[in-house]
Amino acid sequence: MTRPGVRIGIDIGGTFTDLQIFDERSGTLNACKTLTTPDDLSAGLLAGIAEAGGRFGFAAGDVRLLLHGTTIATNAVLEGRFPRAALLTTEGFRDVLEIGRHVRRDLYGLRPPLRPELIARDRRIGVAERVRADGSVATPLTEAAMAAAIAALRATGPETVAVALLNAHVNDAHERALRDAIARACPGLPVSLSSEISPEIREYERTATTALNALLMPVVQAYLHRLTARLAAAGIAAPVLLVQSNGGVCSPAVAAAQPVRLLLSGPSGGAAAARLTASRLGRPDLVGVDMGGTSFDVCVVRGAALAQIAEGEISGIPVRLPMIEMRTIGAGGGSIAAAGPGGLLTVGPASAGARPGPACYGRGGQEATVTDANLMLGRLDAASFLRGSMTLDLAAARAAIAARVAVPLGLSVEAAAEGVVALTETALAGAIRLSLFEKGLDPVDFALLAFGGAGGLHAIAVAAELGMREVIFPASASTFSARGILESDIVHDLAASRVLRAEAANLPHLHRTAASLRADGEALLAADGVPPERRSFAPAADMRYVGQVFEIVVPWPEGDDMAALCARFHALHRQRFSYADPDAPVEIVTQRLAATGCLDRVDAPPAAPPAGAAAFCTRHVFLAGEWTLAAVHRRETLTGDVAGPAVIEEEYTTLLIPAGWVCTPVRDGHLSARRAAA
Repeated sequence: MTRPGVRIGIDIGGTFTDLQIFDERSGTLNACKTLTTPDDLSAGLLAGIAEAGGRFGFAAGDVRLLLHGTTIATNAVLEGRFPRAALLTTEGFRDVLEIGRHVRRDLYGLRPPLRPELIARDRRIGVAERVRADGSVATPLTEAAMAAAIAALRATGPETVAVALLNAHVNDAHERALRDAIARACPGLPVSLSSEISPEIREYERTATTALNALLMPVVQAYLHRLTARLAAAGIAAPVLLVQSNGGVCSPAVAAAQPVRLLLSGPSGGAAAARLTASRLGRPDLVGVDMGGTSFDVCVVRGAALAQIAEGEISGIPVRLPMIEMRTIGAGGGSIAAAGPGGLLTVGPASAGARPGPACYGRGGQEATVTDANLMLGRLDAASFLRGSMTLDLAAARAAIAARVAVPLGLSVEAAAEGVVALTETALAGAIRLSLFEKGLDPVDFALLAFGGAGGLHAIAVAAELGMREVIFPASASTFSARGILESDIVHDLAASRVLRAEAANLPHLHRTAASLRADGEALLAADGVPPERRSFAPAADMRYVGQVFEIVVPWPEGDDMAALCARFHALHRQRFSYADPDAPVEIVTQRLAATGCLDRVDAPPAAPPAGAAAFCTRHVFLAGEWTLAAVHRRETLTGDVAGPAVIEEEYTTLLIPAGWVCTPVRDGHLSARRAAA
């Protein structure tokens, strides 16, 4: 029996590091928030744990488990901070990364932007070998060919290596032989194999995903080394699990070998929390929106379930791995506002981040941001920000708005700040529209679940623009993504590609592949120490009509026959594209398996924060072009309806309730805002 202790979910964002702390000994759940330390994210993480320990009464030795979402991989891609890498590929296929797909993102642009060059051409090495599409060997990989490839590789002086050979997803023997040869010639050099990272069809996507994984290996491994050292120095011996793009967690060993799986690490925690909230509140259809200091993330929960996609993209680079379907735009509290060319106001995507941060943080920031605008308009209280641990500088916010926006555009400071907020909210509504309209869904049929440090200030205005009838503010909204991380499970995604007709005659082969994936999943979960009774498996298949060039991921529960699988495909195709052809032949392209190790659930409402500011007061807030006297409530004291205009403050975030809306407490500390009855 594991000794009860403290479990901590951690979400490191661009501006703040959020923690949710569950003390199993007392059954209490608490939240903590500290500034992110961009130079070394692990420093902010340890600072947050130390602060939480002092506040909530636990020692380093009491920590039993750390579940950690991080932006380390995402930041490396967005900033292009990569080590020197080399690519080994089949002779004649050196240019796959540059050729890519013949898709024009800007149909009318005469000079479209170039595709990111992950690995320079002079460090892409052709290997004399070839495997056919059926897995048979056309050109054997000889010792001489390997020796020549290794010599060329060493001449490039790489810090990491990607190996992506033609059709290696069907037969990986040549890739494994090359890895062994590299290990003998260059001990300690990180190597990423396409047959392990993305064993699926589509040469460009598989190569790009493998190259990106190789580039991230030294970055993530260095971070994990620093984190391990800091935890040991702090006396924390608890195991660490890292959040993946699929919403599950993995061991540091998996993260070090396959860091590309961490690209949506933090946001996927918020999506997981949104799914749990939809189920617990009995509201199966929600749009979850996470607005922090840097970004705005949108996920759609339909039927209390999240959609997963088989391929995503970051910074124009395809990532062929299962991940939660989300949309992210550069819009957060730290998004920079400025007067652009021609007198046009712009907000984001650039962000002031944690350093120097918005002008009102008093850390040397000179740019006007959304947070500065909200402070200027009276929506934030300068004295109570971050539990009062950071006093905001109203004069600095006003000066920044005036210099960067108001004076260049010939507006009053209040009108300029209101314009910044209005433009931001239009961008937020647009991201939600795209997330719903592309699925043929209507915003009116969904409630908006708003979280993140800045989400509560803008949620109702965005919902009103979209015609949504309800906005839910979850308990501990500012650290809600960390709450989702705290309840994550271990998940391994496995796949095997081979294009076959969806016919009964192919069932023996499909069943053999399914059994092989299941055996691999069992072995991985056993290695994670997950007992058999806590393991679950979710098979699926990527399916398409013959002639299509894209697939739909279709659940394939064990025991379902081919007819049931095809019927499910036709139904999903109709749902997504408004048509289906049950008489057309169907193909199975890839078989998938999500192997899940179920961890303990947290069945406790957030603890009420200690009494602080007055439970009720008033202040002037600039709304609809004028200063209005609004009631100000402390969230922990609410027992009944709150009619707008009102402001609801809590430890780490603020909620704005405009006139015409009423906010009501619901179960587990959540709040629900609806339009007031006429």
